[in-house]
Amino acid sequence: MSDDEVRQTQRFKVGEMTVEPGTPVLTEGSHSAQIFTVLDGMGLRFKVLENGRRQVTTFIFPGDLIGLQAAVMGEMSHTVEARTRMKLCVFDRAALWGFFKNSPSRSYDLTWIAATEEHFLGEALTTVGQRAAEQAVAWALVRLWLRAEQLEMISGGGMPLPFRQQDLADSLGLSLVHTNKTLAKFRERQLATWREGVLIVNDLELLAKIGMTDSEPAQTRPLL
Repeated sequence: MSDDEVRQTQRFKVGEMTVEPGTPVLTEGSHSAQIFTVLDGMGLRFKVLENGRRQVTTFIFPGDLIGLQAAVMGEMSHTVEARTRMKLCVFDRAALWGFFKNSPSRSYDLTWIAATEEHFLGEALTTVGQRAAEQAVAWALVRLWLRAEQLEMISGGGMPLPFRQQDLADSLGLSLVHTNKTLAKFRERQLATWREGVLIVNDLELLAKIGMTDSEPAQTRPLL
């Protein structure tokens, strides 16, 4: 960013806040007055149906923007929950239009982030509808690994993955039993191991082949 772009972003920013694990950052149906960029920590986006069943839509990483939907549509159609301690950069929702008007290049970054999110959700929907269980789990692990690699979160051959197997199952439309058996197969074949909040991928290329996806590094993402 140029110095002017930094100044524009700083004027949009109103502060920072920390939330503890298990805390809802935004809830479905809420009208948030704020937009957040995740500076540190990880979380979940999910939607709960009337029968109590849950669909996880994305796993939230540092650098992700949350709350844009409420800023544009008026209310949230999903819930965002912290899974680790999260540090958030807080932006004033009411200043969003002025931000677009006064900082075109930064506004393009915001649009890019929204378009990337839409692209990912399309790929996730394809996975839920068309990939078999083994392919779906492999696809998800590759996507998570590449995102962690982009953020330099891989250390000692592993990345932090502070979620439950149920969260992964709920993101892929699979049962917990099916997800658990698939992860066990990957562990036995020494492709990937996920235990105690750490994911280790031993053969990214083969895992990507199983998941019918690529293992190319993720695109550089703008940070709001």
